[in-house]
Amino acid sequence: MGRNAELPSGMARYRVTTGATELPDDTGCSILHVDMDAFFVSCELRTRPELAGQPVVVSGGGPRSVVAAASYPARRFGVRSAMPFATAKRLCPQLVCIQPTPGLYGEVSRGVMGIFRQLTPLVEPLSLDEAFLDVGGALRRLGSTPGALGARIRERVQAEHGISCSVGVAKVKFVAKLASGMAKPDGMVIVPAAETLEFLHPLPVSALWGVGKRTEEQLRQHGWHTIADIAATPPARLRRAVGRAAGDHLWALANGHDDRAVEPESAEKSIGAEHTFDVDVLDRGELSVELLRLSERVGATLRSRGLRGRTVSIKVRFADFRTITRARTVLSATDVARDIHRTAVELLTEHAPTGAVRLIGVRVEGLDTGDDGEQLSFENDEPRWRDAEVAADVARLKFGSAAIRPASLLSPRGE
Repeated sequence: MGRNAELPSGMARYRVTTGATELPDDTGCSILHVDMDAFFVSCELRTRPELAGQPVVVSGGGPRSVVAAASYPARRFGVRSAMPFATAKRLCPQLVCIQPTPGLYGEVSRGVMGIFRQLTPLVEPLSLDEAFLDVGGALRRLGSTPGALGARIRERVQAEHGISCSVGVAKVKFVAKLASGMAKPDGMVIVPAAETLEFLHPLPVSALWGVGKRTEEQLRQHGWHTIADIAATPPARLRRAVGRAAGDHLWALANGHDDRAVEPESAEKSIGAEHTFDVDVLDRGELSVELLRLSERVGATLRSRGLRGRTVSIKVRFADFRTITRARTVLSATDVARDIHRTAVELLTEHAPTGAVRLIGVRVEGLDTGDDGEQLSFENDEPRWRDAEVAADVARLKFGSAAIRPASLLSPRGE
């Protein structure tokens, strides 16, 4: 879309502040756009809290390096992503440069996208730090509203990953993405479906998706300065000015039309679950119980989607945000929570150093449909745990998620 626009004065009613109990009418607004705030910088500042509020960039810092990301204080000096670092330093002599941490941003991105997919399978990642979500089919299941889900996402991303995000909620993708840009940093904007045109029309033409500086100049030469101007122009005139495809595209957006659906990734590569503790945990027994709870969730999700996986991994984030991941490939693909838990505990025992744990997670990768059937062993005298877990799935489907669970999970924090 065009360059991010600020929320114009007079539109404060669309902005949702943290902790707000009353939200704008979000009926029919099933599309969310979630965008991390200064993503690379935010990831790095988790372990550099003394730099909060300072002009910071992530960059190699050399004479030919470019800025990968800039904090909001740095942006006030005109520093932007993709700018040569030397130029950024001239604009802001007190600029602090942090070297990029290999692997960090992908790891955080996977965790954030995992939060999204726990709410809805209709997640369309656009990059490491932003995605569209279609929550229309999940509202009844979750007993929630689009705005409440947006607030929940913001809370979980902050609590579990120590970074902030901005959320736009709207009827269509274009407006949701525009709204998230106006919500930055660390905010949420909800555009009621019935007020889509009222929201759009006062905005400049540069806010339209696909309008860069050159197209903006071309439109202004024809006397079109606002989105309302575009909406009121006959499509034939727009086509003569900017071409048939562009003219039809701009006219549709200016009138609030965007038929693009949220397109999730074609195939799931992994299924996982994580939990952030309210208080950091040192006791390995408590961590093992939490791994069982998470393994139960992962196993049930695998079975519900007809999938099995060959690799079990754990993620452990310590109190200082230091994070490790460890993985092991098992003999045969599984969807059995008991097997997933056993491997996860082995990984924790053998590979995770001691220390206070902030977050723990379990993931199963190397997924397939299990069409080859279950590998049998004539020497295995253990109970048929998968049969028991499938029976538990049926009971939970009929009577609720708390109907049946392992005895060790019968705790006050139960799901």
